[in-house]
Formats: sequence, structure tokens, C-alpha cells
Amino acid sequence: MKTIHTLKTCSEVEQSLWSTRENGKSIGFVPTMGALHGGHISLVERAASENDVVVVSIFVNPTQFNNPNDLVSYPRTPEKDLELLEKTGVDYVFMPSETEIYPQPDTRTFNFGQLDKVMEGAHRPGHFNGVAQVVSRLFDIVKPNRAYFGQKDYQQLVIIRQLVRMLGLSIDIIACPIVREADGLAMSSRNLLLSPECRASAPLIHRTLVEACNQIEQMNVKDMIGWVEARVNQDKNLRVEYFEISNAETLEPVSSWTDAENIIGCIAVWAGSVRLIDNIFLKHSTKG
Repeated sequence: MKTIHTLKTCSEVEQSLWSTRENGKSIGFVPTMGALHGGHISLVERAASENDVVVVSIFVNPTQFNNPNDLVSYPRTPEKDLELLEKTGVDYVFMPSETEIYPQPDTRTFNFGQLDKVMEGAHRPGHFNGVAQVVSRLFDIVKPNRAYFGQKDYQQLVIIRQLVRMLGLSIDIIACPIVREADGLAMSSRNLLLSPECRASAPLIHRTLVEACNQIEQMNVKDMIGWVEARVNQDKNLRVEYFEISNAETLEPVSSWTDAENIIGCIAVWAGSVRLIDNIFLKHSTKG
């Protein structure tokens, strides 16, 4: 088992990784907001299998929360996080303060075209600009060869790939499959906040998406959207905020199954006071 080094400052990261870069070794990076679960661990293990050195960051980024109450209630479990990471191949855990990441207010604005105007972007104004601020900042500090992100946050994944292109960074963005609980619920830090009743209802989200995937030949796009929303909303503990069927590359909504080679269904659902997201490829002709 490796010894994990906990780093608090940017200068500590630079000093710790200097020899790694000088010796031509590869750095894999997993940015997180903590409250780690099996999904995060799968990213770390993938990074460890593909790189010489692995860095995990734990930082709850205030600029991506458009709801102040959501920032306050976001679960924070640093001791448990470090305990979980001890069993993986991680070398360094970067746990900076807010002033370390943002010594001055970050006023940068990123133009992602339509990518951040739909789905999460439409319902959480400013969210993806905050994501771009923190991810670009972390990339500048860690300077990884590869960075690992889960497909549960599919829109985020598409936007980060665009961010890397926009900034001209030579970082490979590696997409990793959604990790689910035994009953199908996508693993999420927010699952810790679910009431027992809402936790029992939440697996209906994934079950419904799977059923929808099996009914593509029987339903057009518009009917499927209505069917999914009605099916989930039948449970009194759940309320669909949106279900969109989109081109998996551009994130633009499709009106027909022939509109794109790769089509994804993305959903956001309120389970009581907790907001959950999930997705499924409804049409997948090439590797996504």
C-alpha cells in the first residue's frame, strides 16, 4: 500500500510533482468535491492503472453553486475520504483552501456556445462557468497528462472536453462509466442526503431509463419524453425537473431517432429536497 501525501498549497503540489515531470513520468488526475464513494474510487483505480503517479483533489468549489443553500448542505467527509483513498493507488491528495484556489476573485467568463445553455445549464445558471473556472485552475496547478471524469455528469464531461480544446491543453480527458448501487441508483455524494423514503424511491429513475431504452422502436422522441416523466412522477417522492433526449456530441435536443448517430437521454429528478441526475445512451453507434 502506498503512502498518501496530503498537500494543502499550490507550491507543495509543484514541488511534489517536479521530479515526476522531469523524469518523464505520467500524472493522472481525479478532481473531486469529496464525500467520496465507489464512483470516485473507480476513477482513481483507472487513473492508477494508466499512470505512474495519481493525484486526487478534494475541493468544494463555491463558484459552481448557484444556490447558496446547496453549497452549505453539500456533504463534507474529509476523514472518511482519506480513509477510502488509502486503499487505492493514489499518491497525492490535494486539499486546498478557497483562498489557495482563488487568491483573487475569478472573473473569467467562458463561452461554450449552446453546450451550457441546455439541461443543467438551463436550470443552474452559472454552474458550468464555475466548473470551468475551478477545473482550469486545477489543471494549471497539477498539469496532468490525463484527467478522469464520470459519465454520470455527462454534460460536464462534454463541456470539459471543449474547455481543454479552447485552452489548447494537452490533457487527455478520460470518460469512465457510471457506477451504480446494487439497486441501480447512480452513485452520488448527494445520495447521503436522501431520506429513507426517497432513497427507496430513487432507483425508479434508472429503471425507467432502461425501460425507455428498450422501447425506442415503439415510441417516437416526444412520446418517450412524456412517458419517462409520467413514469417517474407517479412516485410521490420523485419529481422530474427535466428529461431531455439529445445529440450526445452537441447536446442539442433531437426530434427524431435519425437526427444523430449517438443519442443520450439525460434526466434530473428531485427526490424530496435532493436533486439527482442520471443518463443513458438511447442510441450508441460509436464509442462515446
